[in-house]
Amino acid sequence: MMTRRIAVLTSMIGLGSILARGPAFAAPSRAMRLLDTDKDGTVDLNEAKKAASTLFDKLDRDRDGTLDQRELRGRLSAAELAAADPDKDGTLSKDEYLRLVESRFKAADPDSDGTLDEKELRSRAGQALLRLLQ
Repeated sequence: MMTRRIAVLTSMIGLGSILARGPAFAAPSRAMRLLDTDKDGTVDLNEAKKAASTLFDKLDRDRDGTLDQRELRGRLSAAELAAADPDKDGTLSKDEYLRLVESRFKAADPDSDGTLDEKELRSRAGQALLRLLQ
């Protein structure tokens, strides 16, 4: 009788630890839903660049083809902007912005498979990328 109770309790504890981790098929994050246009459960570089290009156009309020610190609205620190600005004009052209997105995408893709899954998007490097895409 005691052995059966221990077995039941052990099973319940094991089940509890599985449930505590969350469902095996968790719903996609908001970022994944927005960026994963082909609905394959990952974000590839083309999807990231498409989102970045659309956002760039939206942020470029003065329509001068560049983003300055004000237009970037905190997406980059002054130091990050300076590092991403090869011509040192204090702004990012769309090409410069897309190169930065590509660089951050690669940093968030440690397995170099060309795609980012939910775990990679939640990483520090993934979060840095998402700041440029949302």
